[in-house]
Amino acid sequence: MSCGHPHATDCSEVLDHLYEYLDDEMSDDACAKFREHFDECAPCLEKYGLEAAVKKLVKRCCGSDDVPTDLRSKVLMRIELIRAGEAVGEAGSVTQAPSA
Repeated sequence: MSCGHPHATDCSEVLDHLYEYLDDEMSDDACAKFREHFDECAPCLEKYGLEAAVKKLVKRCCGSDDVPTDLRSKVLMRIELIRAGEAVGEAGSVTQAPSA
């Protein structure tokens, strides 16, 4: 994904490492680089906000930092499908995501 504007840090790099940022698993320099990118890039900031909300919801629903293995697997599979341009329908079948 790219917003179409040049940035010091590419959108794809930010999105590929978004959970490392959310989980505070980055160096201070890398975090600063990501914060700068979010200040410049509304689409990435929106994605960050969405992922932060999902993380908060999972934590609240599960009641701890430990996410059940099956839930983690389902979420990771869904993320990979979305990155590949596909979406899972209501019945669990894979469908092509609508084009923008």
